[in-house]
Amino acid sequence: MVNLISVIIPNYNGASTIKECLDSVFSSSHDNFEVIVVDDCSEDNSVEVISRYPCRLVRLEKLSGAAYARNAGAYHSRGEALFFTDADCLVMENTLANAAKTISDMEDPVIIGGTYTIVPADNHFFSRFQSVFINYSETKNMHNPDYIATHAMVINSKAFRQSGGFSGESLPILEDVEFSHCMRKKGFRLIMSPDILVRHIFDYTLARSLANAFRKSMYWTIYSLKNRDILNDSGTASRELKTNVVLYFVSLMLLISGILSRTFILHSLLPVIFLLNITINNRLLDAFYKTGGIKFSVAASLYYIFVYPLAVGTGVISGLIRYLIK
Repeated sequence: MVNLISVIIPNYNGASTIKECLDSVFSSSHDNFEVIVVDDCSEDNSVEVISRYPCRLVRLEKLSGAAYARNAGAYHSRGEALFFTDADCLVMENTLANAAKTISDMEDPVIIGGTYTIVPADNHFFSRFQSVFINYSETKNMHNPDYIATHAMVINSKAFRQSGGFSGESLPILEDVEFSHCMRKKGFRLIMSPDILVRHIFDYTLARSLANAFRKSMYWTIYSLKNRDILNDSGTASRELKTNVVLYFVSLMLLISGILSRTFILHSLLPVIFLLNITINNRLLDAFYKTGGIKFSVAASLYYIFVYPLAVGTGVISGLIRYLIK
């Protein structure tokens, strides 16, 4: 069993969530851990909040980004294993114990990932949608995921330091994806554990949900074009979502073309495309149902099929334009 696990939390203006995050960590059933919070030049009172807890506070001298903050936390750690999470995540009571046990049971070079709980910390519809979507996407390929996300990542500390850590040159929000891909090339296995869970504080409105979808898809597109893996089935950037977006825009083109040309026979293809989309995404839609019953599943499915693809698709277009310009 790992003797000591170091919990590393980057913080930037996290005053609204860091207290709940630290409360959850220090409520852990595991009794052998240290907490290192790296503050990235916050302008709110989050440092004051962090100072009330028995954790090590590392303050960066200049705004450097989450990747650098995580590396700094690892540098100041003493544990045999590192557990990375975020300042807006609540660590479940048994998560650290499960993380310590899981990595102790592994002999090969390995990075172990956890995911979000199905139910988020806040009960807004768009937060519930996002939590189910991410949980499903990150756990459907448990033994060979494409990446491990830093909201719940466990790795041997010595191996992490020898790797050089996260790249400060990574695209925003994708440092964990790039790190995972680099480590796999070095011979590390990536494994998901369903017992390593954190509950995310999304606090999503419609606008925030769509803005998040746009931003992530934009950076994903740039990264995927650069690495020539745009068709990969990669976590939330799944083939199911990609198909959903393609079928959405095909349907939109058929609808507009039919109206402009008055060739309404084109519209007869729309139900076929809709049924095809439901068939391809049936496992995700079933996850919506199992989480919130018929009312939530209908609303979440309609949002996923008829609204969400617009934000993702425009993000893809923006990412393509940025990639071509550079």
